[in-house]
Amino acid sequence: MTQLILTVSCPVRAGIVAAVASYLASAGCNIHDSSQFSDLDNDRFFMRLSFLSEEGRGREALSEGFAEIAATFGMDYAFHDPAEKMKIAIMVSRFGHCLNDLLYRWRIGALPIDIVAVISNHMDYQKVVVNHDLPFHCIKVTKETKAAAEAEQMRILRESGADLVVLARYMQVLSEEMCREMSGRIINIHHSFLPSFKGANPYKQAFERGVKLIGATSHYVTTDLDEGPIIEQDTVRVTHAQSASDYVSLGRDVEAQVLARAVHAHIHRRVFLNGDKTVVFPASPGEYASERMG
Repeated sequence: MTQLILTVSCPVRAGIVAAVASYLASAGCNIHDSSQFSDLDNDRFFMRLSFLSEEGRGREALSEGFAEIAATFGMDYAFHDPAEKMKIAIMVSRFGHCLNDLLYRWRIGALPIDIVAVISNHMDYQKVVVNHDLPFHCIKVTKETKAAAEAEQMRILRESGADLVVLARYMQVLSEEMCREMSGRIINIHHSFLPSFKGANPYKQAFERGVKLIGATSHYVTTDLDEGPIIEQDTVRVTHAQSASDYVSLGRDVEAQVLARAVHAHIHRRVFLNGDKTVVFPASPGEYASERMG
C-alpha cells in the first residue's frame, strides 16, 4: 500500500468533496484524514486529504485519472508522496538559535527534510554545519556586492534543487527579484513587536516599555518586508521582575519553536496561500509520533 497526500484549491462549488472522495474510492484508495475549508468571502475552497492507495497506484496514475474532475471544478491540485523528503536550504547570519534548533529536529527525525545547503553571510556556523556533514556556503554581502551575492545564492539554490528556503534569522533583505522567483517557497521568522520596536535591540526596547507578552511570527516572504502571509505565531508572558536578558532568551525560544512549526506545516503540505493570508490545516493523527519513532 502507498500513502499519499492530495491538496486541492478551487472556487467554492457544491459537490467537490463528494467528487474527490468518489474518485479516490473508485481508484482503490482509503482516506484516513481529511481537512477542508471554504473561504466564502474570497470564493475559495481548500482541501487536504491523506490516504492509502491500497491497490498500489502511484501519483502519476492517480493524477492522470483525476484531471477530468479537476477541470470540472477549476482545481489547482497535486498528489504528494510524504516519503519523499522536501529539499530545504537554510540561510542564517549571526544568531544561531533557529539554525541549531532546526538541525536538532532534523537529526532526530522530528523534521523529515533533506537539508541541501546552509548559506550564511558570516563564518560563525561553518563548523557546526560541516560537523553535521552538510554543505556550508559563506557568501559575504555588502552594499556594493549585494547583487552578485544574491546571484550566487540563487545559483546554489537552483543547483541544489531546494524546494524551500528557511531564513533562520538571516539578517539581509532579499531583493524583489528573488522574492518573486521563490514566491511561496521562502519562510522567515521575526519577533512580533513590529511595527512598534524596529531596528537594533528590539527586546531591550520592549523591556524598557514594560511589554508583558513576547511573541514570534513566521511567514512567507514577499516583496513587502515582514508582511507576507502568516503561517504560525506564538507568545510567552513576561513580568516586571524579568530582565532584558530574560526577554532575549525567551524570545529566542519562541522564535525557534514557531519557525519549526511553520516549516513542519509547509513540508507536510498543510499550508495553502489564500491571497495575503494562509489556510493552515492541523497535523494528521500520528504525524509527529511517527516521525520521532522513525
